[in-house]
Amino acid sequence: MKEVKGGICAVKGVKAWGIKEGKMGLAIMLAKGPAAGVFTLNKVKAAPVLVSQDHLKKMGKEFNGIIANSGCANAFTHEQGVKDAIAMANLLAKKLNVDPHTIGVSSTGVIGRPMDMPWYIDHFEEVFSKLTSKAEGSEMANKAIMTTDLVPKSYAVEIEGGIRIGGICKGSGMIEPNMGTMLAFVFTDAKIGRAQLQKCLQKAVDRSFNMVVVDGDTSTNDNLFLIATGEAGKPADMKKFQEGLDTVCMELAKKVARDGEGATKLIEATVTGAKSIEDARLAAKAIIRSPLFKSAVYGTDPNWGRAVCAVGYSGSEIDPAKVSLIFSDGKSKVSLVDAGVPKSDEKTLAKAKKIMGNDTLYVTVELKLGKSSATAWGCDLTHKYVDINASYTT
Repeated sequence: MKEVKGGICAVKGVKAWGIKEGKMGLAIMLAKGPAAGVFTLNKVKAAPVLVSQDHLKKMGKEFNGIIANSGCANAFTHEQGVKDAIAMANLLAKKLNVDPHTIGVSSTGVIGRPMDMPWYIDHFEEVFSKLTSKAEGSEMANKAIMTTDLVPKSYAVEIEGGIRIGGICKGSGMIEPNMGTMLAFVFTDAKIGRAQLQKCLQKAVDRSFNMVVVDGDTSTNDNLFLIATGEAGKPADMKKFQEGLDTVCMELAKKVARDGEGATKLIEATVTGAKSIEDARLAAKAIIRSPLFKSAVYGTDPNWGRAVCAVGYSGSEIDPAKVSLIFSDGKSKVSLVDAGVPKSDEKTLAKAKKIMGNDTLYVTVELKLGKSSATAWGCDLTHKYVDINASYTT
């Protein structure tokens, strides 16, 4: 497996483009083939989520493309919101002369505001006319869906047989989707049927986007689409395909965590030796979800007890006498707890503080109760996060 450039346009059979004007954005991604999707578990589901779920149910064997917008979440907009989401699908379907049920719809922005349909209709032709399979198309579509994101997020790989998998996503705040990320679009040119595609996607999501926490809020709009164009002309080795899909999703998930609203540091928490994978995931996510620990990381305060505390209330089975805790920046590491014995001398804490001063903090917790492990990603909690969300609509 190797990383390749081009984002979603590195995949054969994908064309994309987008525009961004202020807070308003519109992106179109064309790809024909079997489609899979995973969506938010929030009970307040945005209209595009409801419409896309319906489209996958009715025409899930094959999609023709996706239309996505920023500037309005089209969430909690009731009947009119559903009509507007359907209208967005119809815009692209009419241009392609296909069934509207073969179009995925996605939105991001402020909740409870109506869609400015005239703006999207007025800019549709401009976007459609520039659709391209060149790397620029992926980048422009990526920028079009950004809200508080500081950077576009894309990643693509080539696996055995020349098969490619590429994705783009947006997400910076309101991130612990209990599903995936805010908005993500992944494509492959492998020949894979819908049922197998859905199975692979769910596995990848559980290992990646479901292990990201920025602030613990579950969005109304989370969606992840996966479309297989089949244009590589050959079926994939499913083990290698899963590894490639996992890699793309995990790399995108890490980009979301690193670009969390106001973030200055990425936190990667790994829990090993858990009795079950569920326990490992609970403990890892508890660490990066903890506002106290996230604040300590921001201030480079070696208050490591907050990490142990989070593991303790996570719901994971633990034996405090067996727990070990290690901080690392990828080069240096420091043991803060060894089999239940804390190390809080000045020299150890000073080393921990220095390690926490880097842009990535790796936290390892060893439970020594079993063989399961899991990794979660998050970011520090900063003053800027509060500033951003104190004036999001104003």
